[in-house]
Amino acid sequence: MEANMSKLFKSYRDLEVWRKAMELAKRIYQITSKFPGDERFGLTNQLRRAAVSIPSNLAEGHSRSGPGDFSRFISISMGSVAEVETQVILSSELGYLAVETSSEVLSDLDVLGKMLRGLSKSITRRRTNL
Repeated sequence: MEANMSKLFKSYRDLEVWRKAMELAKRIYQITSKFPGDERFGLTNQLRRAAVSIPSNLAEGHSRSGPGDFSRFISISMGSVAEVETQVILSSELGYLAVETSSEVLSDLDVLGKMLRGLSKSITRRRTNL
């Protein structure tokens, strides 16, 4: 029987990875506000949606019935990290992002990816020990 995730963490807001993902999403909003206007419904929208997806899926997964659901939503968040990474690289190559900004965001994404993989492993261990 799967334990409810609320027994493992009081709130998704208690997760450091969720807080870091929220910071990244805010940073993406700030960065993309400087993108060209003709990208408003293109890369700007895609980047923002993918960045918001990271903490949103952590929140939704935590609210589900058990660790299996949470693991699935963590996996979706990891996919969103890769999506943001790809879009940041493209934005940099198109000249919308300075190299320094791009490098900083990519570094933050790398940290988030590692944290998500660690959380996923932790949830998997807990599932096998129940």
